[in-house]
Amino acid sequence: MVLVYLSVFLFIAYSLLIVYYWLSWRSIPEFMRSSEKTRTKFSVVIPARNEEANIIACLESVCKQDYPAELLQIIAVDDCSTDKTWEYLQSFNRPEKETFAVRLTQSEDDEFFAHKKRALQTGIAMAHNECIVTTDADCDHLTTWLKTIDSFWQERRPAFIAAPVMLENDSSLVQIFQALDFLVLQGITGASVHKKIHAMCNGANLAYEKEAFEKVKGFDGIDNIASGDDMLLMHKIWKEFPGKVHYLKSKEAIVATLPMKTWKEFFNQRIRWASKARFYSDPKILLILLLVYLFNLSFLILLVTGFWRHVLWSYTIALLIAKTIVEFPFVYSIAAFFNKRSLLKYFFFFQPLHIVYTVIAGWLGQLGRYEWKDRRVK
Repeated sequence: MVLVYLSVFLFIAYSLLIVYYWLSWRSIPEFMRSSEKTRTKFSVVIPARNEEANIIACLESVCKQDYPAELLQIIAVDDCSTDKTWEYLQSFNRPEKETFAVRLTQSEDDEFFAHKKRALQTGIAMAHNECIVTTDADCDHLTTWLKTIDSFWQERRPAFIAAPVMLENDSSLVQIFQALDFLVLQGITGASVHKKIHAMCNGANLAYEKEAFEKVKGFDGIDNIASGDDMLLMHKIWKEFPGKVHYLKSKEAIVATLPMKTWKEFFNQRIRWASKARFYSDPKILLILLLVYLFNLSFLILLVTGFWRHVLWSYTIALLIAKTIVEFPFVYSIAAFFNKRSLLKYFFFFQPLHIVYTVIAGWLGQLGRYEWKDRRVK
């Protein structure tokens, strides 16, 4: 029974955390763009590694922004692609009506290095505007994207903005699962940044002062870590500018990105994300990650122990149902914001898979080895 009591204790702590996230997410005021004249000068930096299938569409969506050309600089950085990404970048032709400057550069390869950080650093070094906006090469952007960030920037004068990202999906199970999982991460991102309890964000939709980036010395100190070009940088800026890190909750600023095509790619992505956990210096996020991991691990322990004491399987099922009930209002509110409520019918069905993946990816992430973008990373 000690195992049951421990599992119930973890469930109560986890439930309080989820309810706190839910209430915090709901408390974020949805930002409404003002009618003021656009003023912010943006340098949009797009790192690209083996993105021949997506890079042109991404550049076109950035070029189609409803934003003054004289305030916008676009920098695409090829990260030593082994496909035709660099060739496509070199031949990219902007529509005649567009006057945006697309500057391209190609970084040199280096084994076992923080490749994406180096690509971003290269692009930021070329930036001549006050605000850096980063996105990924497989993203699609609403025409209101930069205009909304500009309006928020003028109103709040932030050092760092984390903005919403939505995962596109088809009808396959692997993509539906990813889309649901990503919704939860986005909700936690908004809640944690708004309440300033810990730093979370996604590099597909960020904006920060170039001056702030330079003041914290960019990626220095985290440049030996393959992942973390978003959250670890955000934490550095948060420590230097604690009151100037904000979450932009606006449907007009949502960036859509692509899911992984296979379960193997998905697990490698999540292992990559989990690999940076041991480098967090914020004790709050470490405690939260530990709680979430131990709670999910308790399901597997109960399940295995049930082979000797069958009654534990009943506790496992009851705990699974209780977990779903606690999480559902939070997930529903996020799905409503991103117009993804149609995914909710799969929520309970994917609970066991989510538990297993959390435990496995969390553990493998600490081993520090994975495959990403045709690279073996350690």
